[in-house]
Amino acid sequence: MIKSPLKSKVDSRDGKLAMAHLYVAFIALLVGGLAGLLQVLVRSGKFQLPAGIGYYQILTVHGVVLGLVLTTFFIMGFQLSVVSKTAGTFTGKQRTVGWIGFWIMTIGTIAAAVMILLNKASVLYTFYAPLQAHFIFYLGLTLVVVGSWTVGAAIIMKYAEWRRANPGQQSPLLTFMALVNTLMWIVATIGVAATVLIQLLPWSLGWVDTVNVAVSRTLFWYFGHPLVYFWLLPAYMVWYAIIPKIIGGKIFSDSLARMSFILFLLFSIPVGFHHQLLEPGIDAAWKFLQVVLTFAVVIPSLMTAFSLFASFETFGRSKGAKGLFGWLKKLPWGDARFTVPFIGMVAFIPAGAGGIVNASHQMNQVIHNTIWVTGHFHLTVATAVVLTFFGAAFWLVPHLTGRKLTKKMNKLALIQGSLWAIGMTFMSGAMHAAGLLGAPRRSAFSDYGGSAQAAEWIPYQIAQAVGGSILFIAIILMLYIFINLAFFAPKGEQEFPVGEALHPEEKAPMVFENWKLWLGITVLLILFAYTIPFIDLIQNAPPGSKGFKLW
Repeated sequence: MIKSPLKSKVDSRDGKLAMAHLYVAFIALLVGGLAGLLQVLVRSGKFQLPAGIGYYQILTVHGVVLGLVLTTFFIMGFQLSVVSKTAGTFTGKQRTVGWIGFWIMTIGTIAAAVMILLNKASVLYTFYAPLQAHFIFYLGLTLVVVGSWTVGAAIIMKYAEWRRANPGQQSPLLTFMALVNTLMWIVATIGVAATVLIQLLPWSLGWVDTVNVAVSRTLFWYFGHPLVYFWLLPAYMVWYAIIPKIIGGKIFSDSLARMSFILFLLFSIPVGFHHQLLEPGIDAAWKFLQVVLTFAVVIPSLMTAFSLFASFETFGRSKGAKGLFGWLKKLPWGDARFTVPFIGMVAFIPAGAGGIVNASHQMNQVIHNTIWVTGHFHLTVATAVVLTFFGAAFWLVPHLTGRKLTKKMNKLALIQGSLWAIGMTFMSGAMHAAGLLGAPRRSAFSDYGGSAQAAEWIPYQIAQAVGGSILFIAIILMLYIFINLAFFAPKGEQEFPVGEALHPEEKAPMVFENWKLWLGITVLLILFAYTIPFIDLIQNAPPGSKGFKLW
């Protein structure tokens, strides 16, 4: 197999583009984290928001800014950097496309954020009908999506250029992974773009009087579940292809990694109905089909877990580890670039188990619309994904800015990761427990009333406040580390770790690069899972599905 040589450093022009995305992401971390802190304090019943700020206003800020803005900007910056590193420097045209996409996303983010802060878009993170926001909010979200497509176009252009220059060769693993995630994101966001442009924007402008609420929710969840994998796959990129290099080992299997990403592309999108199991208007047979497809995603998740721990064990054995778990002692626990993402990996085990509960029809009825679901999100995106992003930032930021991760910053990073784990154990654990007792999600303390059942939830709400406070301290510490690595750390060369396959002679099948095949199967699965249910929702819609204005 002919291997394309890796550059030692990402081109500084590409680095500036990637860092621009990271700057916005970490500003979003501060804003969204503060909103989250206020949110758990209010839920504890011991704090009231000042200056007429509404609970659902800060709830929307927290969800949109962290769930959409932080993740999208970080992921796009990260993917640009790994493609530049492994497939080569972007051309001037490709880089220009990337910058155009960045500015479109940024303008859209500012527009949406202003409407939320003015309390004209307190429509929660999901923002589907019947809640209605100011039209500028929807316009801003549209720009964020279109901008992300434009950044994604730069990645696709670079991949296509590499394939033309290297016919018959498999693409670099990280470039391949970034491309899969980009394609999945583009296909998935068609749903949210459709509901915003066709339904919500005309409705908010007064051009139409009614919207089909069931269609709005279905289009959102067509997007809302693959959004989880859009968050998750960059973390998988770090786990599969970067962590092995950091620990001094090898990627267990290049082919297995590519196959798992293809399976995520196929099975992550046509599964939105498992978020709508208790909603009317959707035939139970179609819900069952999508639940089956949801469980199919467990397969690449288990493949990933096997590959990761196989890489760890292979490395440990090469260092002389003995016994069933002796290899654990050989891992570099003093290196934050490994330890912080590893905490995220461990958190993903109970997070995945909770996801199985959410997608199971009978068990879903126990926890549906309870704060258990919020706890699940905080284990998946806010722990497994975010801690992996933090771990990646510890080497990515200094690499892109020409600085070094010092021993002091590494020690602070270990403390930061530990604080995050402790805070999330309190907060997410309390959310899961309160959810099993029936505590609702998306509710302020004042909404509970004085029932005896509500009194049972109070200790768990206080525990959430304690955990949220610890998490906010961890956010401040993370921002300090980020600023230091971006502007004040000593000048130097920080490694951009890219792992090598354990068996490089085993070439992955070229069928993995056949995008007509994989995108074709994806489209067929989506059409099969959604066409008839959508026809039913439209033909059998109740007359006049009006929503509610919040200003």
